[in-house]
Amino acid sequence: MKITTKSASRLIVFLTIILMLLSASCHKSQNSIETLPPETVSSDENLFNLGQQYIKKDMEKGILFLRQVIDSFPRSFYAQRAKLLIADAYFKKGDEANLILASAEYREFMTLYPTSPSVPYCQYQIAMTYYKNVMKPGRDQTKTLQALQEFRKVVANYPNSDYAKQAEEKIKDCEQRLATHEFLIGEFYYKSRAFRAAIGRLSEVMTKYPEFNKMDFVYYYIADSYFQSKNYDQAQPYFTKLVSDYPNSKLVKKAQEKLRVLEDRKKTAK
Repeated sequence: MKITTKSASRLIVFLTIILMLLSASCHKSQNSIETLPPETVSSDENLFNLGQQYIKKDMEKGILFLRQVIDSFPRSFYAQRAKLLIADAYFKKGDEANLILASAEYREFMTLYPTSPSVPYCQYQIAMTYYKNVMKPGRDQTKTLQALQEFRKVVANYPNSDYAKQAEEKIKDCEQRLATHEFLIGEFYYKSRAFRAAIGRLSEVMTKYPEFNKMDFVYYYIADSYFQSKNYDQAQPYFTKLVSDYPNSKLVKKAQEKLRVLEDRKKTAK
């Protein structure tokens, strides 16, 4: 991917803001911790409870206490819970910057605690950080592709987890979105009479996304693209497939008419 000067500048600004926020948070954390009684600072459970108490009403302050649990008691059970709570807090915010932070926290949790039963959840949540920002078909599908990749990891790596089935449903939705995106481009080419380009795009839909919910249109556009290009022998199988596999499609009548034309051509040729 080519990075333009403008996009690089935006990235630098974004990273600068994140660093400033983290720096301010660390300073605030030190001040907050210093005011706590010794019995609280010396207890992972007390610090965790304090962070959990604040996380909903003052997210920044809650995260600071939770990070203190992780820093001071890295092997503690409460450190794991604190890490997840921080990730979930960022995730619930929902904006792009916080979703990036959430993804980073979930990934770090998986690295730090690879045997935790929460690892499948983290992988699912990583996928969801991309899924929350997917765009409609016809627009940039980068987030959809990233979400699809991460959801597939859930199914592949944690097939027996509670999140595998949810991931499978999301995979189907992502594939439908990607298929629709490719289909819209193919349909545009078809209607613009750019038949070779239409066949290329629509054939990709047929190959990559066999469960696409408008496959009857895919078959018809491919068939008619061949037909309009006078590649009659290549058109016939697609018209036939449409008629046999999608008898209730509104395109069947048109396909049957084209098949009759093809049959008449064969008789005439004899």
